[in-house]
Amino acid sequence: MTSIARENGTISVRPSLYKTLFATCIGNALEWFDIAVYGFFASYIAHAFFPVTDPSVSLLLTFGSFGVAFLIRPLGAIVLGAYADKHGRKASLLLSINLMMLGGAIITFMPGYQTIGLAAPLLILVARLIQGFSAGGEFGSSTAFLVEHFPERKAFIASWQFATQGASTLLASAFGLGLAQCLSTDQLMAWGWRIPFAFGLIIGPIGLYIRRHVHEPQRYAQAEKSAHPVRALFGRQKRLIAVAIGLMVVSTAINYMLNYVPTWATRTLGLPASTAYTATLVAGIILTVVTPIAGLAAERFGRVRLLWSALGLLGFTILPAFWLMSRDVTAWSLILLVGWMALLKSVYFSTIPSMMADIFPISTRASGMAVSYNVAVTVFGGFAPFICTLLIRTTGSHFAPGFYLMATVFLSVLALWQAQKKQR
Repeated sequence: MTSIARENGTISVRPSLYKTLFATCIGNALEWFDIAVYGFFASYIAHAFFPVTDPSVSLLLTFGSFGVAFLIRPLGAIVLGAYADKHGRKASLLLSINLMMLGGAIITFMPGYQTIGLAAPLLILVARLIQGFSAGGEFGSSTAFLVEHFPERKAFIASWQFATQGASTLLASAFGLGLAQCLSTDQLMAWGWRIPFAFGLIIGPIGLYIRRHVHEPQRYAQAEKSAHPVRALFGRQKRLIAVAIGLMVVSTAINYMLNYVPTWATRTLGLPASTAYTATLVAGIILTVVTPIAGLAAERFGRVRLLWSALGLLGFTILPAFWLMSRDVTAWSLILLVGWMALLKSVYFSTIPSMMADIFPISTRASGMAVSYNVAVTVFGGFAPFICTLLIRTTGSHFAPGFYLMATVFLSVLALWQAQKKQR
């Protein structure tokens, strides 16, 4: 359903709020579902494509391919972000979802190492690079699309960008828990881990169809376009990029810590896989439900107030929470730790997309958001599981990941302080 409005003597077609949300968020959901599934089933993927005598080395190779794929995300952000600023948000959204489906199909149907040898890990890396490139432009284009259609509801509508990430985590966790209950370990190793990736391929064509039938935002259509948005971005707006990256740091670090939980809980803490997937399932529920509620709260109480509250609680509670978890390793302590991180992340994350959109002008908005978001995700998110695995192995401490999260809290505090100065 669409509405027709007359503005400045021209007729504009405005889609319904719900259609706009669905069209933009389904691609975001597909991106994060594939990322979450790869993290959750890392030990099985390691067995299929990176078989070595030392299980720790095999796991590091799997998470290394997970992280390396994120190195291409900034390139995807530059290319697809500039494409969105020059040729339209819709064109970029259609291209990104097609690339996502291609990468997902390669992972779903790729034979294992035992069948095709070294070609298997190499082609898996190619698939992750394709997905990383496409995901690089997704966030900037889709968030710009949302806030430019509904600027009066930007805090709430943009919060759905991250609510869909929670829904994807929830769905991936449900697959992990269900498959762990229904299939044996041998079945999961052999073919069961491919099932959620195959499911992700079903989502893509639906999103592609919906996106073909949406309109460009009127504000973008009427705005002056930059002939070289990337040049303008890196020439005159480098400080804006730095602030936007800093705002994203702690949130993306927590997000990938949640993806790392199943491997951390089973390999390091010695808990059963069903317990790990239950904890991430709880996190997915919290992220999905609380994030849009926090977006509504931001409209009423202010975005900055919510951001400072979440950062303050994170700074004072993360290390004690990890320490308590390491002292009493049980299913309930893991669920409480993961649930607490998810709750604070929901409050903080809900306001970040609209804050980032406000930082950049329309002419470079998609490029600016895409670049800053993906640099943060690449540096502080994509390699978070690898860094945490390395910290645990180096220090021998179960709560070593807490130190990593504390460092990211500090960086986001500095960025929020700078963002406030800019607003004033």
